[in-house]
Amino acid sequence: MHIPEGFARVTPYIFAENAARYMDHLIAALGGADGGRTMRGDTLANGHVRFDTASVMISESGRGFPPSSIALYLYVADAHAAMAQALENGMEKIMDVADMDYGDRQGGVKDTAGNIWWLSQRLEDKPYN
Repeated sequence: MHIPEGFARVTPYIFAENAARYMDHLIAALGGADGGRTMRGDTLANGHVRFDTASVMISESGRGFPPSSIALYLYVADAHAAMAQALENGMEKIMDVADMDYGDRQGGVKDTAGNIWWLSQRLEDKPYN
């Protein structure tokens, strides 16, 4: 089995209205990188945003593929800085950054499509219990 670089065996796939604009939003708000886009006319047929070793795939919602609503856990180097960047780029705060019992410093935001992103900074170099 071959899995392309930057993808995992399970990769989140989000259907969104105005998918190309939504993809730009994720790149600006969460510091992702444009991993490529396949357009069908003016419509994003398939795109992916890279976050270091992981990707999120995105496509225009439509008939048979309604907008998705999911929650994603994104590891970041600095949870407070990631929260500030997300808010500056139009995300809505749903949980303040705080230290969690399981060893992460984490806050939550909601993107323009209604998806939740947990911005998590690992504080301990050990597995979860």
